[in-house]
Amino acid sequence: MPAEITIPISSFELTVRYEKPNIRLMEERAGPVQELFAAFAPWSPQLDDVEVLTAGRPTEQGVRLKIASQNASFFFGATECKFVKNSAVWPEADHILAILTAALDALHRATGVVYADMTSILSLHLQPKTVQFRDILRRFIVPEILALSKEETTAMAIVSRWPKYRITLDGSAALANAIFVQSERQFDAKTDFDDMKSIIFQDEQDLFSLLDVQEVE
Repeated sequence: MPAEITIPISSFELTVRYEKPNIRLMEERAGPVQELFAAFAPWSPQLDDVEVLTAGRPTEQGVRLKIASQNASFFFGATECKFVKNSAVWPEADHILAILTAALDALHRATGVVYADMTSILSLHLQPKTVQFRDILRRFIVPEILALSKEETTAMAIVSRWPKYRITLDGSAALANAIFVQSERQFDAKTDFDDMKSIIFQDEQDLFSLLDVQEVE
């Protein structure tokens, strides 16, 4: 029987690369910000929630707009943009995608950028209700590693990568007795958001099945 878990912490990120860098965005930011403010109007953006990032490499610099009412943010720079939604839950998936679509459409109108591939990251902290997180993860450790010590393992992590997919299973650093689960997948520019949603949902279900856990209220 699957172990019962809750998900106290979750986040969804989508990074979208441009087909080519837009160097003007290193300086000319007022127009895109104004367009994004208009697009985010239904969610009451605030000027004090606009952050201009000038530190780091040129690809890391840009503007981040926080949408406090939605616990979300949108960053744009010269080579890519990134949408982040904290406390992301599946019943709100269509609403989250509506905010994301509004942001991408607004940035395209203001700058003319053409979007290329996209990378999604779904991060979850799973808190078991009846077992220890170590007991769930321990069975993925090969016997040869377990045999290195007579003592029981207290921590473990698994990272697996494929050409366009990566998973991470680890002990949560944010919650006691919890598993940090992250799935990262790359999509091409033509991928429909509904198809993306279905694929990411299936990735989550596959990981839950692998861990033999089941979410409960």
